[in-house]
Amino acid sequence: MRKVLLDTSAYAALLGGDEVVLEAIAAASEVFMSIFVLGELWAGFLGGSRERENRERLETFLGKPSVIVIDATRDTAEIFGRIKDRLRRAGTPIPINDVWIAAHAIEHGAETITYDRHFTFIPGLLLWAGVSGDHGEV
Repeated sequence: MRKVLLDTSAYAALLGGDEVVLEAIAAASEVFMSIFVLGELWAGFLGGSRERENRERLETFLGKPSVIVIDATRDTAEIFGRIKDRLRRAGTPIPINDVWIAAHAIEHGAETITYDRHFTFIPGLLLWAGVSGDHGEV
């Protein structure tokens, strides 16, 4: 059973017709959407000229049987704390929402689909082949 979590950059790419992201989603049995990704998407919709269309497309996507929206839990918060501390100690801070998104992926054992390379700084995070970095296995 392959589980994936879509980052905001991957969802945006999917909307743009990115076949690589579409294939990754199609191969998954479960597709997680973090509540933090939804917040980033809704903020982006509000700043754009096609808010209603984007919201409708998102709702259609979220209505698919394999898509699961995940909320934050105490476990998420603990994982977040460990990631944030490790990034601070390593001198490799990343955007705070992405720390939360990574915590969700780790909590649910999901591979993160993203085009944001800074996720490669997070130890223990499973990343899809679409993103690569010079930081070795994560």
